[in-house]
Amino acid sequence: MTPDHFQTWAVRQALPLWSENGFDRDRTLFHERLDFNGRPIPLPALRLMVQARQIATYCRAALRGDSPAGEMALRCLAEVEHRYHRADGAAGWIFSLAPDGRPADRRRDLYAHAFILYAHAWAYRLSGDPGLQRRAGDAATEMETIFRTSGPGFMDAVPPQDAIRRQNPHMHLLEAWLALFEATGEDIYRDRAARLVTLATTRFIDPASGLLLEDFTADWHPLHPAGQNRAEPGHLLEWSWLLHEYLRLCAPRDADGIRQVAERLHRVALSHAASVHPPVIRNAVGQDGRVVDGGTRIWPQTELMRSLGTNTGSSGMIAGVLTHFATHYIPSHLNGGWIDRLNADGTPAMDHMPASSLYHIYGAVCDLTDGRADTG
Repeated sequence: MTPDHFQTWAVRQALPLWSENGFDRDRTLFHERLDFNGRPIPLPALRLMVQARQIATYCRAALRGDSPAGEMALRCLAEVEHRYHRADGAAGWIFSLAPDGRPADRRRDLYAHAFILYAHAWAYRLSGDPGLQRRAGDAATEMETIFRTSGPGFMDAVPPQDAIRRQNPHMHLLEAWLALFEATGEDIYRDRAARLVTLATTRFIDPASGLLLEDFTADWHPLHPAGQNRAEPGHLLEWSWLLHEYLRLCAPRDADGIRQVAERLHRVALSHAASVHPPVIRNAVGQDGRVVDGGTRIWPQTELMRSLGTNTGSSGMIAGVLTHFATHYIPSHLNGGWIDRLNADGTPAMDHMPASSLYHIYGAVCDLTDGRADTG
């Protein structure tokens, strides 16, 4: 499979599937799951994160001329703003919504807040509506107030579910800041992004192994003793790509050092897939390098595609990675659908399609076909 074939599959099959079967026109919200025949699976709650990802994806697709569903995505965002923002009278966005329109889970989640900011960035780029730009700024300020800590970074959730600080929501918050900076040109988003890049490059990465660790104490020390922490190679690739995006958009003074960090993350992630050709990114490894979860998911493979297209000297692998992806994760009999998780032996580990995968898939399509990736 080539990047052009991948884009054709997305435009002709995947995007129509989720804007048609995957959209609940009665509620003006996206379904979270479809079965392998493309039928919606009812759930007791719809998460803010999934709605935001789908909104951003279809706004981006409309901007590129890949989908006619941009206006639908903007209507969905208006509904999400009405249903999820301050739905219980408190500041911020609820985590999920029940079928009757009431809050299902009232907690404030940093990961979900990052994605609603990201959705506002793409919606503003599509619509040019100054109201969206203003509401994005208000939501950003509100988020910082809700999740603020005495040191760098933010709380994972309010009220907190545990004492662990996680890199993952901060990674997606960086993605949101970069998207908002690109959409609005407002320096405040560049400055917010710079603070997260500093946090990541000084706290998240184990200098000895080069692995970007997942879990930390409240003062950003690795959660477990040396050698006993966990890393997800897919997140190394995602951070590598994001750091390159930061360099592209923000032109920081320390560009050479950040570029070296990004390239090392890419190399280290690939080193944990060196025994397989084309490389397949496993779910998790230990700090000592052993595989602790040999299963695979869609998103680490799409992050591999994006990182291969960004890092020097890696683009020759893309065709093999895409062909493997087409065979195992987006087989033709699913007609635009996917198998999100595979067991370590390559057998499917799910009986449905999650909507949340589309954001990763279409992001890879865009980055492989927008002219920045030399696919040789």
